[in-house]
Amino acid sequence: MSVLGTRRPGQRPLQCGRRSYRELETTEVIGQRQLDPQALGDHIDRLYRAARALCGSREEAEDLVQETFARVLRRPRTLRADDDIGYLLRALRNTFLTTRRTASRRPRTEPLPDQIEFVEDRHAVRAEASAEAAEVYAAISALPDDFRDALVAVDLVGLSYREAAGAFGVREATITTRLYRARQRVAHALLAE
Repeated sequence: MSVLGTRRPGQRPLQCGRRSYRELETTEVIGQRQLDPQALGDHIDRLYRAARALCGSREEAEDLVQETFARVLRRPRTLRADDDIGYLLRALRNTFLTTRRTASRRPRTEPLPDQIEFVEDRHAVRAEASAEAAEVYAAISALPDDFRDALVAVDLVGLSYREAAGAFGVREATITTRLYRARQRVAHALLAE
């Protein structure tokens, strides 16, 4: 008789390492407990020392401990053992790493030096060109809305006639007409000045 295929009366069958939900619920709850929010103050000194070692400055360490407490207290936490400080130190480290990653993605700004040296930029736009551009933009802004939208979409943004027609929900021929009339009005406005 094979040992694997036999079962004694009242004995449960082997389930190849799988346990039912009820078994998981009863066996894993035994070693778990809720983190007591009132007891967090007992660990603040150790967390502060660890944060100071991670950050290097007192202000950043205080901010890190405060952010860690805010994240931990945001929702109830279940611990597997009586190791509050271990859990809090892991949370502190994870918060530190998250804030560093977030800060590394942001552009860094540095203050300008007190003494600024002006260097001639040979690629800079002439003053006359910027004045002409201001006149053109003023003429465009004086156009009726439909003409201005068509001109901006095609000439400034670079959309094709078909793309502009789709964006405004009109036919392509309508965009062509509005664009022609808008260009005429801008040219007349610039020649009149």
